[in-house]
Amino acid sequence: MDFDDTAALIVIDVQQGFDDPYWGERDNPDAEANVGRLVQAWADASRPIVLVRHDSRSATSPLAAGTPGNALKEIVADAPHDLFVTKHVNSAFYGEPDLHAWLDSRGTKQVVICGIQTNMCVETTARMAGNLGYEVTLPLDATHTFDLEGPGGVRLTAAELARATAVNLQGGGFARVVTTDEVVGG
Repeated sequence: MDFDDTAALIVIDVQQGFDDPYWGERDNPDAEANVGRLVQAWADASRPIVLVRHDSRSATSPLAAGTPGNALKEIVADAPHDLFVTKHVNSAFYGEPDLHAWLDSRGTKQVVICGIQTNMCVETTARMAGNLGYEVTLPLDATHTFDLEGPGGVRLTAAELARATAVNLQGGGFARVVTTDEVVGG
């Protein structure tokens, strides 16, 4: 795939707390390795990398600020990065510092988004990026999520939710959904 030198890799919430049994069954055991491949490709190309961390305001959350679960996973903890965003909601565009202002100041038009959870913070950030006019690429195999129950006891598996995210994002015109190999040329 063709990316310009200002194309930013946005790594969403790759945090220790997502290993907690609290979340239930997950999909895509290769997600973190694929995130690592993307980070390495971006570092090798000297393109900007943005790390995002969810600082939950709930003291009982596995992602609560100040707890071990809030820390980034080893695969990205020491990754070179140009910006570190903290947030309390699903979208990285509602974090600190202001992601949109930072991308805009660099002339960035293309973003690649990966991380955790596919159908939550990754999808929300991708939708907003699309709405803000960015050309969004989402390597689905560099994300993962968990089974989830909705209204009336309807339960979807993590794999079903990931497929729904792919359809929502690409079918809705928010993003181009691809694989990590397509992004890094593997």
